[in-house]
Amino acid sequence: MDNLFHGEPIHSCPELMEFIETVGFLPLLDSGIAGFSAEELVDDDCRYVVFPDGGWDWPLWKWKGPIVTDGHFAYGKFFNSKAGFISRKWWPDFCNYRRSTNPQPEEGTIEEAILAVLHEGGSMITRELRAACGFTGPKMRSRFDAYVTRLQMACRIVTEDFVYPQDRHGREYGWGWSLLTLPEHLYGREACHCERTPEESYQRIISHLRHILPKATEAQLTKLIK
Repeated sequence: MDNLFHGEPIHSCPELMEFIETVGFLPLLDSGIAGFSAEELVDDDCRYVVFPDGGWDWPLWKWKGPIVTDGHFAYGKFFNSKAGFISRKWWPDFCNYRRSTNPQPEEGTIEEAILAVLHEGGSMITRELRAACGFTGPKMRSRFDAYVTRLQMACRIVTEDFVYPQDRHGREYGWGWSLLTLPEHLYGREACHCERTPEESYQRIISHLRHILPKATEAQLTKLIK
């Protein structure tokens, strides 16, 4: 399957979705494994470009929303605190393993408070969630983002969609905000349950990655999924 990473560049959102379904796991940007990211797989005209007038375009970035709302893929900071996609086929095993190494936050912790707010609110963009959790003081943004990233790595928060501000003409602009939610809310509790043990899930995932990435080292694969 390694030849999938050396074929024709990907030119469209549907092509990228088909590829993610095939490989199961795909970081959005540089993963530390050569060729193993959406950014490296798409055609040149789908990558980030800055225009002379200061504007920019990045088709790959815009594809994130349709891929996430398609319902067949999970998106979040899953790979060494970097964003990427996981097919729903592989989500139960990935969730099973990651949650075993990142137990449910204890009562009274900030992580527990974040999950409680999302449980009640359903879904929120990051800044709304930050305010609801009381992180409104100076230099609070980076601290809060670190907690949210850890919860995404633990498969306890995922991205439901992306929300963009609009100009006075109703046109979307900017980088957009992640609309965060609990995977149980988005996919259902059964989708977050796996009959295998966490170790069995880990071995299943790493065996699959060895198959599709035969040139990657064990250290690289371990760093990707630990």
